[in-house]
Amino acid sequence: MVAGLEVADIFRRQGERYRHIHDAHLGRVERRVMSAIEMCRTARLGGHVQQCQDCDTLRIAYNSCRNRHCPKCQGQASRDWLDARQADLLPVGYFHVVFTVPQEIAAIAFQNKEAVYAILFRAVAETLRRLAADPRHLGAEIGLIAVLHSWGQNLQYHPHVHCIVPGGGLSADQSRWVAFRPNFFLPVRVLSRLFRRLFLEQLKHAFELGQLQFFGDIAGLAHSAAFNRALKAAHRIGWVVYAKPPFAGPKQVLAYLGRYTHRIAISNSRLVSMDGDRVTFRWKDYRTGGGQKRMTLHAHEFIRRFLLHTVPDGFHRIHHYGLLANGHRQVKLDLCRRLLNVPPPEQQVEEPEAGPTPVAHRCPCCGGAMTIIGAWTPLQPVCRPAWDDSS
Repeated sequence: MVAGLEVADIFRRQGERYRHIHDAHLGRVERRVMSAIEMCRTARLGGHVQQCQDCDTLRIAYNSCRNRHCPKCQGQASRDWLDARQADLLPVGYFHVVFTVPQEIAAIAFQNKEAVYAILFRAVAETLRRLAADPRHLGAEIGLIAVLHSWGQNLQYHPHVHCIVPGGGLSADQSRWVAFRPNFFLPVRVLSRLFRRLFLEQLKHAFELGQLQFFGDIAGLAHSAAFNRALKAAHRIGWVVYAKPPFAGPKQVLAYLGRYTHRIAISNSRLVSMDGDRVTFRWKDYRTGGGQKRMTLHAHEFIRRFLLHTVPDGFHRIHHYGLLANGHRQVKLDLCRRLLNVPPPEQQVEEPEAGPTPVAHRCPCCGGAMTIIGAWTPLQPVCRPAWDDSS
């Protein structure tokens, strides 16, 4: 086992060869992701020099790429996002609901990521909000956080949306809090059927507007008759929607969100070894009960699978709807708290000087405070849009 193996190591060793072989098929986003990960925390991105105030020890720290696909750059982004979300949590149970699409639709999504991902989010949000508003189910306005993932444990393309939903909502007249029944969300079969219908209706509309493109094995779907046949076939099969047991409260929700919101296709911790041009990593096979296994792929196949999950520039992987929508979130949450008879969250007062010096800024020799005494800029311009993933 190679200690400390990173995705960046694989890209640095095999990336140039991969780019040369697949030059005609690599898009701008994929090239930029590869370049950012390769340069992350190296001198090519610049950095700074720190010196200990007590023992004069020097330390060089290189800058991060901050690309949202980089395994090393999501920790701080996740922490910042979670800090901003703490005040949004209500003292109620939360449900976790997952919406998936069949493989036939996934093939269309891969070639039309921006259009189909947008349809996926809209269909998910409308499904949950419409059923929750129905008096036969809950009869209330709910809120939700939706997070897009596009991978399975083996890195194959598998688009799906994870939703975190508070266990209740506001009545139609906004006069009371309506809670879900304990340990029960909404009927999964009803969710699945409505989601399937809404998604396929919007997909057909996008096709009619000329917003979809088809290449390779599915090029024939560019013809109306073939596309309509594909939609009918997709409507005849079951779409998987499942609701997990509810969380016990806000703290468990935060812990869960921390693992999901800024997750990427594979973390460095799952990498086992790289032997020549072969990469081995750990994965869980949920078809056999979630047992952990090891998979070995050619480095180029590993890179190909990793790049399947790049997201178009400017597309947000995290969306907020209903009570949690950005436009009125604070007003709605204040009303919910009044109806639940709970106090508003305490305002966090930042005191930069309070508390011990963070580990990252302490001397590795004596533990003293490190200060920056110099910095340098990147050796070359870096094309690195810093998109915020939330909306």
